[in-house]
Amino acid sequence: MGRIKTTLIKRNTRKLMENHGDKIGKDFAANKKVVDKETKIYSKKLRNIMAGYATRLKKLQQ
Repeated sequence: MGRIKTTLIKRNTRKLMENHGDKIGKDFAANKKVVDKETKIYSKKLRNIMAGYATRLKKLQQ
């Protein structure tokens, strides 16, 4: 069983996917760089959670 994502993470990741969905891919390391560059998240932990969630959403789409 995995960890439950908060509303903050889900909302911000979905907004990121809408605005920069073409930059998001199935690679976690590349997604970390995109999240770091395109958002104002200063916490490394939140950045990694958002990148992981975006990776998961992208894998489920295709």
